[in-house]
Amino acid sequence: MQQGVHSSTSPASLSTIGGSPEAPHDPQTLAQNEHSTKKTELSIGMPESLHSAPHSAHSFASEQFIQTPQKKENLKQQKREYKDEKKRVAQELMGALRDPTVVVMADWLKLRGSLRKWNRHFCVLKPGLMLVYKNNKTHKHGYWVGTVLLNSCELIERPSKKDGFCFKLYHPLDQSIWATRGPLGESHGAVTINPLPTTHLICRAPSDQAGRTWMDALELSLRCSGLLMRTMHNLDGKKELELKDQPKDSDSVDGEEENISETEAEKHFVEIDENEEPGGSDGSENGDQPSKESHWIQSDKEQFGQLGEGAQTEGLAEENKSLVWTLLKQVRPGMDLSKVVLPTFILEPRSFLEKLADYYYHADLLTEAANEEDPLQRMIAITKFYLSGFYKKPKGLKKPYNPILGETFRCCWHHADESVTYYIAEQVSHHPPISSLFITNKKAGFNVSGTILAKSKYYGNSLSAMMLGSLRVTLLKRGETYTVTLPYANCKGIMIGTLTMELGGQVTIECDRTAYSTLLDFQLKPLFGGSMNKIKGEIKYGSQTISELEGHWDGTIKIKNSDKGTKEVLWQPTAEIIGKRLHRYEIPYEEQGPWESKKLWNKVTAAIANEDQYEATNEKTVLEEEQRRRAKSGVPHKTKFFKKNPHQDVYDYIYADYIPWDSHNDIKQIENDYEIRTVSKVKPKTIRNKISSVSSSGKQKLSQDGQTEDSSESSDEQTRNKKQKSTHLRIDSETAQRLQETLEKNEVALHRMANRLDRLFEDRFRPSQLLLYAALFSIMQALLFNMFLSRK
Repeated sequence: MQQGVHSSTSPASLSTIGGSPEAPHDPQTLAQNEHSTKKTELSIGMPESLHSAPHSAHSFASEQFIQTPQKKENLKQQKREYKDEKKRVAQELMGALRDPTVVVMADWLKLRGSLRKWNRHFCVLKPGLMLVYKNNKTHKHGYWVGTVLLNSCELIERPSKKDGFCFKLYHPLDQSIWATRGPLGESHGAVTINPLPTTHLICRAPSDQAGRTWMDALELSLRCSGLLMRTMHNLDGKKELELKDQPKDSDSVDGEEENISETEAEKHFVEIDENEEPGGSDGSENGDQPSKESHWIQSDKEQFGQLGEGAQTEGLAEENKSLVWTLLKQVRPGMDLSKVVLPTFILEPRSFLEKLADYYYHADLLTEAANEEDPLQRMIAITKFYLSGFYKKPKGLKKPYNPILGETFRCCWHHADESVTYYIAEQVSHHPPISSLFITNKKAGFNVSGTILAKSKYYGNSLSAMMLGSLRVTLLKRGETYTVTLPYANCKGIMIGTLTMELGGQVTIECDRTAYSTLLDFQLKPLFGGSMNKIKGEIKYGSQTISELEGHWDGTIKIKNSDKGTKEVLWQPTAEIIGKRLHRYEIPYEEQGPWESKKLWNKVTAAIANEDQYEATNEKTVLEEEQRRRAKSGVPHKTKFFKKNPHQDVYDYIYADYIPWDSHNDIKQIENDYEIRTVSKVKPKTIRNKISSVSSSGKQKLSQDGQTEDSSESSDEQTRNKKQKSTHLRIDSETAQRLQETLEKNEVALHRMANRLDRLFEDRFRPSQLLLYAALFSIMQALLFNMFLSRK
């Protein structure tokens, strides 16, 4: 081979390659030159190793044959990792779209209305959307003005004579850029004096820097708006109502150029999916998420203090009086006790995060509220559930542990309908001490979230433990959120008298979509006479009282209808009711993490159980000193399962799901390592699945068999028609339901207005006054009639 290579570079052959005029022209010489030329071109393309050794070609071929299976395995592994990464990104995108707290940017902007006047609005930019509010109370009903669909908009900078930076969002074909529904299900936005235009929106930021920031954020959302909307449609399994009549985006899958490029780029996925081994990344029921579920065992039997006033009073032992006096010397009236180290003999052997779970043993009452059609009865059911969490008392006057920063707790309750209510709590701040919690049961139809700031103050002979903040009870099918506040605990008799604990203060329950509200007053026992644990309240519609409540929060509470005057028992913790408390389940101690409440406080709890106050104090001090050391290190704490809401002073659960339960598709909710998700029958469609389907449909279109093409088109058309029909039916049913609710509200309001007018006429107007008003009305009618005739 070496000789052949050198012979191919002879002068004759080089002259032939170079095209020299002195090359021979006889046929035999030309043939030899042509053969040598081919051999030269072949030798130029070979590696140098082939020129150096005669056996190199054989060794190279054998080496390539040996490495081919390994290279294929490496390539398959790279493709699989690439596919998993795409799935992870799609999953994160799905969470961002479903999470109402995901915000790209939010600030005040001046918007120019149809009357060419500028008005100040609070604008919130989310992926693919820009929401406009009258003010920054975005979580309340009645302040939403409109939502701009960014996938149908173009963005340009606009010159302006005024100060600041001006830009414009507009539709190229002068179509509407606004969505038809609000974030809370509103069918129309808030009424403004200067309405916003339909086909465009002109915005003005206060400064050039702020305007450039808005432009960058909007351009980012505009570039990926089509992908975001398409992904949201695929992953949720339903199309957003706002996109029903909107034109298709330029980067949608139906575009011809995008079809070709994306399909060609993802062709290798088809081969991997066909050869996918069991137990791989697609082995789960949902396709993208693991189906692993935490192991739960039933909790220990609950311990109840005695009902009535006996459980709220306690005498101080002689050996503990000296500790109390030593503690009182360190505090002064009005001082916040959150930084004061309390003795262990007054501690209840469990964390405050676990203590908060006591309010949800009757969570099945929320199912009744979610299934109730009448909004008044829903408010009564929510009030009943709220009152059901107070009658359980600890044995004696005890205070739970102050949670350590980063501490977590989880548990669940099993319902009779085989659904499960999950409870997740985390201590997200230590100074001030803030606890966040999330409770969910989508099958039962509710979510509960809350952020609680625990504060305590000393007042000489008494101290108060306040739970500032609120809980938000959301009925998923109704789209209603009930905001609930909590009472404070008052402990008196520290220096003089008997130690006594009571609940006090006024709390409210307000619905964001209806005018119903509940006001409850937890009353403290007066100095002379009276009884403990009294509660009074009223249920209102606007400012009108509908029903009145009265009783004892640890006993019987009755409700009185203001119109009928009848009384009935709203809540009474009888032995039968207590026996129906849901059974609580928890994670086995061996499987708990180091930051879970029971494992974190295990040594303190064991010492208290052994009545070893010295050991309990030492173990408690170890945990508190470690917490102080972390605080002094300067490293900011990162929450695990909750994140701060940028618009409200609350923390939201990062895996919260507010999509109503689909009985045809959803199977159950499961929890794994504090992540709660819904298992469904149908796998959520990812972007890759859609591209693969487009690829297969494209191959069918390029097929030469006309019958296959016709059958595929007809089947696709039938599927499309079925989807459109089901979508229209779903929209019609939802619209009919909202219309029915609106009619019921109007009917109730008109009935009450008629009653009030009747009472007004009966109480305030005499016959002489009615005659005078009738005469004035006749005169005004005659004057208006004359003016109308004169204009004619």
